[in-house]
Amino acid sequence: MDIVRRFFQNPKQSFFLFGPRGSGKSTWLKQCYPEALFLDLLSPTLFRELVARPERLTERVKGEKKRVVILDEIQKIPEILPVVHQLIEQKDGRQFILTGSSARKLKRTGVNLLGGRALLRFMHPFMGAELGKMFSLERSLKTGMLPIVLGAPDPADVLKTYAALYMREEVQLEGLVRNIGSFARFQESASFSHGAVLNASEVARECQVGRKAVEGYLEILEDLLLAFRVPVFAKRAKRLLSQHPKFYYFDAGVFRQLRPSGPLDRTEEIEGAALEGLVAQHLRAFCDLDGRGYALYFWRTKAGLEVDFVLYGSAGLIAIEVKRSARLRSAELAGLKAFKSDYPMARTILLHGGVERLQIGEVFCLPCEEFFHLLRPGLDWDKDL
Repeated sequence: MDIVRRFFQNPKQSFFLFGPRGSGKSTWLKQCYPEALFLDLLSPTLFRELVARPERLTERVKGEKKRVVILDEIQKIPEILPVVHQLIEQKDGRQFILTGSSARKLKRTGVNLLGGRALLRFMHPFMGAELGKMFSLERSLKTGMLPIVLGAPDPADVLKTYAALYMREEVQLEGLVRNIGSFARFQESASFSHGAVLNASEVARECQVGRKAVEGYLEILEDLLLAFRVPVFAKRAKRLLSQHPKFYYFDAGVFRQLRPSGPLDRTEEIEGAALEGLVAQHLRAFCDLDGRGYALYFWRTKAGLEVDFVLYGSAGLIAIEVKRSARLRSAELAGLKAFKSDYPMARTILLHGGVERLQIGEVFCLPCEEFFHLLRPGLDWDKDL
């Protein structure tokens, strides 16, 4: 695959850049900073050197005299963060960029991410608008949007090994769980909750482990940036609302790979969950990249009315419902209508599998394919759609 221009904007000061393996962090950095001092902490030689003598980093940085210093996979040696902190405090014009595919070890070191001396940024899988004409909705629902997958000669084969790679390198080698088999069963069981509330007790029964173990596994998935939860939108609520967040794997292709399927599974059910997850990962990336303070929620009342996604920020309030079908029924608008009744200022949008733009009352209906091409940082939800 040709180099794709990302929407991510490089900060001018030091920053952490977190993102799942294969999301394009290293490729982007080497493209933007070709002259930087690039230290790959996955290198066994460098790893041993800095673990034994963290202060060796100071010698390397001052010896090379590069303006930009990149420490790739910083979670491998969190002990060098105090050294980085000292170097930043010297204020000699150097910019430090620290990448990571896991936040777990850093959380437990007590370093507190350099005490705010470095910004916190995230690299997500591709967005449809980044790929432009290369974007295919049907392909994305099957193989997802990870650069390492889409750029491979055989994307399906790379996707098959992706989850196993994480389990081996990030879970097993780091000793995050005692029983790797139980964790593998958990990942598969959790895939049935993709786009829904994850019932920890039910998953625990299926995996034959305790509820606390399941909650720990869920935390591991989130720390490894493999999954995320979307909270309920409850600002100035006028109705009784559900309290539990929804669960998503970070990429539609990873979900499809983990989700078992057979003759008793309905294809439309899996594809519907994949589509909702694809929208979720796009909106999550949009919130991070847009810069207007949008946060991602969903809305569900105790009575069963639901809106799949709610964006809330200084630039407005957006409610989005996702339907795989091209045929729209009035019942499918009920959640958006109820939300509009409670929040008259909201922009209500229904994404569907058809090809026509429609305005049904106060609900704007937009084809999913077109939505993925249009969604980008800075989008004006009234003028650009």
